[in-house]
Amino acid sequence: MAFLQSPNQKQTPKRLKKRLTEDQVRLLESHFNYEMKLEPDRKIQLARELGLQPRQVAIWYQNKRARWKNQTLELDYKALQLRLDSVAAEKRRLEREVGRLRGELQKAQDTIIQLNPIQLPPSTNQSSQDEVTCTWENVGQLQVDDLFACLMGAKVQKLQN
Repeated sequence: MAFLQSPNQKQTPKRLKKRLTEDQVRLLESHFNYEMKLEPDRKIQLARELGLQPRQVAIWYQNKRARWKNQTLELDYKALQLRLDSVAAEKRRLEREVGRLRGELQKAQDTIIQLNPIQLPPSTNQSSQDEVTCTWENVGQLQVDDLFACLMGAKVQKLQN
């Protein structure tokens, strides 16, 4: 089969990948959960305990940190996505409320416009029972504050000619 290989390919013996046993993985996981960084002395000690080369332990730790980082990024992304969805829902709720309030404002403005042809300036007459009555005479435009104050029972004594 040598004739199928290109001349540029080197014939190097393939290393067999040695799988770690469940016990080895469990021990590495427990040490990783305790400390994510591997000190050289600790690496040699773990390699002896597990019957592995120190390089294998170092590579396992490096791969585990990479997987841990990816998992953390995925969790962070999901948390941000949930927060975005929450903020977007709040924005839609606030937009609906703004629409409702604009409708109320429009109704209030329509009411003021209906009252505007009267064109009466505000003045108050207080009866003996502390009730406030409001009247308007010859006002160019009815003021919202005056109307509100009158409706709320405030003493309005503002005459305009």
